[in-house]
Amino acid sequence: MPSINSPLGARPSRFRRERVLVVGCGDVGLRAVRALRGRVQLIGLTSSPGRVVLMREAGITPIVADLDAPATLRRLSGLSTRVLHLAPPARAEGAQWWRDARTIALVRALRLRSLPAAMVYGSTSGVYGDCGGARINETRAVKPDTPRAHRRVDAERSVRWLGRAGVAVRILRIPGIYAPDREGGTPRERLKKGTPVLRAEDDVYTNHIHADDLARACVAALWRGGSQRVFHASDDSEIKMGDYIDLAADLYGMPRPPRIAREQAQTQLPPSLLSFLGESRRMDNTRLKRELRVRLRHPTVATGLAP
Repeated sequence: MPSINSPLGARPSRFRRERVLVVGCGDVGLRAVRALRGRVQLIGLTSSPGRVVLMREAGITPIVADLDAPATLRRLSGLSTRVLHLAPPARAEGAQWWRDARTIALVRALRLRSLPAAMVYGSTSGVYGDCGGARINETRAVKPDTPRAHRRVDAERSVRWLGRAGVAVRILRIPGIYAPDREGGTPRERLKKGTPVLRAEDDVYTNHIHADDLARACVAALWRGGSQRVFHASDDSEIKMGDYIDLAADLYGMPRPPRIAREQAQTQLPPSLLSFLGESRRMDNTRLKRELRVRLRHPTVATGLAP
């Protein structure tokens, strides 16, 4: 017999379950998947057919599509009830260097049919630029200093546009991610190379989040928190970068790296590292803990070495 709610009868159980679409099934995305497995139907976007088997083994129904080919994303419309978007912007050149075309394409595809109830976007703390070491909360105005940060700001605008259509959008601004089982998730390789750090008077505050804590924050934000909200996905540590590296060296039993002046760093350090040394901020995570009710591991070490 037809159900009261649908003249066509009750929907199959696979359509009654929450369906979470994960866009960006990298390290953090797969950690979130492990936390969700068995509770929801998991759908994952991949542009690589070679990852299909891996995703199926993780409990994900793979959808092969490409964020850089918008026409392939049409099949995502109406597919999920909640979306976790962790895919980074592509490097862009020319007049549109500041745009995140991937997020624009995803949002447009999601608007073609019934909208998801919620979307969580993993942004970056770099959208604030240099704050001079100030303690900041989510009301701080964005002031991106790098092309990468500008593209993240553009992505945030795109997901907020989706929010105005009725989707509960939550943006996580993420600092450095650490974990001993994550590639590049500890300073060990940097210490092996003996890469210098800034002297105390030139040093900058750095912020961190454990990969597992971040995954749990992503999962919590899929259901909790106000719409159109920003959250600092950062732990409680307040530590300067040089002190952080020194602490890691002591815990590893390795030599501390040399300290150099900022002027020397301009010639001795790679541009990728210099960009981080130009920004100093201390992120307040009160809203994350209060609204999303995420309990963070003890941040004293923040190197992935703590038990």
